Amino acid sequence: MEKVILVLNAGSSSLKFSVFALPAAGSMHPVAVGQIEGLGTAPRLKVKDGAGERMVDEQWDMSEVATHAQALQRIAGLLRSRFQGSVLAGVGHRVVHGGPEYSAPLLITPAAMTRLETYVPLAPLHQPHNLAAIRAVQEVQPDLPQVACFDTAFHRSQDIVGQLYGLPYEYYERGIRRYGFHGLSYEYIATTLPSVAPEIASGRVVVAHLGSGASMCAIHDGRSVTSSMGFTALDGLLMGTRPGNMDPGIVLYLLQQEGLSAKEIEDLLYKRSGLLGLSGIGNDMRVLLASDAPRARLAIEHFVYRISRELGALAAVLGGLDALVFTAGIGENSARIRQLVCEKASWLGVEIDEAANEQGSLRISRTGSRVSAWVVPTNEELMIAHHTRKLLAL
Repeated sequence: MEKVILVLNAGSSSLKFSVFALPAAGSMHPVAVGQIEGLGTAPRLKVKDGAGERMVDEQWDMSEVATHAQALQRIAGLLRSRFQGSVLAGVGHRVVHGGPEYSAPLLITPAAMTRLETYVPLAPLHQPHNLAAIRAVQEVQPDLPQVACFDTAFHRSQDIVGQLYGLPYEYYERGIRRYGFHGLSYEYIATTLPSVAPEIASGRVVVAHLGSGASMCAIHDGRSVTSSMGFTALDGLLMGTRPGNMDPGIVLYLLQQEGLSAKEIEDLLYKRSGLLGLSGIGNDMRVLLASDAPRARLAIEHFVYRISRELGALAAVLGGLDALVFTAGIGENSARIRQLVCEKASWLGVEIDEAANEQGSLRISRTGSRVSAWVVPTNEELMIAHHTRKLLAL
């Protein structure tokens, strides 16, 4: 019987999943890709097969599916009915924060779960739901091996100098340091470049992971050198609902002068800032680009400004720049944002090919451009599947 791996990526109101077949020879391939969205409000299951054809599109009553555990039970039922000749050999999870201990994929144990719980305050939008999905699998199949793949792990190759904050050193020893995130995405890009763009794979590359969550990473010879995100996923670029880098004194001011509680500040920084807060319209870049509202334009301009500013900083750390790679939702799909960023980066030597950019080509810079520009789709789920397969020796 053919073995399969289930990959889960749990959010606050959604549960994305992919099923990968494990052939005896050859590469893995997805046989199903889907998500349950609207958990807690209007749950809906959408699934496509490996060829992109629709398998399932069902709307449920909230009383039937309100939790991650109930959502997982529905996914388990789907797997049993659609893949009767297959054996589920393991489950791989995206877990956002691995702290200083975990620099590689990890087989889940009770002790590991206890430790990962301590990082919930560092990633409150993601970590609780990542761990909830692990528990939900344990409820359904307690003996099934599960693997945690960390968004922070790829960045553990960074030099200590880049991980430090200017606090007393004892705080670094206690785990307050720059971790970086979106590591599974960056790892996928780094492992893919040798085949899709070998001329830049060993060079000085900045990857811009632009989506609702956004960050940038400086990569040299396939290794993370530094990134825009730090101790938490609040740092760096402007994001959909997060402000990115800001003066820490603002938090003190909000506490001391505005009278906000810690919980209110957390809600402000994670859920009401970023593109949403600046535009007053929403956090979806597609909506903002289609709007004529002055604040929508302002939010877009600030988004591009922050990317341009971070690009200069990352290029300085690398000692120069050979290539700029766009990935993730906005990076892969918004020709307008790519154009604006590349125009701002002309001083570095980026010359955009407007036709190639509009077409979403692999290479979007002109022939002879001193710094090349690329669009490379990311695939965090495949990266998780590879790690899970390797760790479980499947």
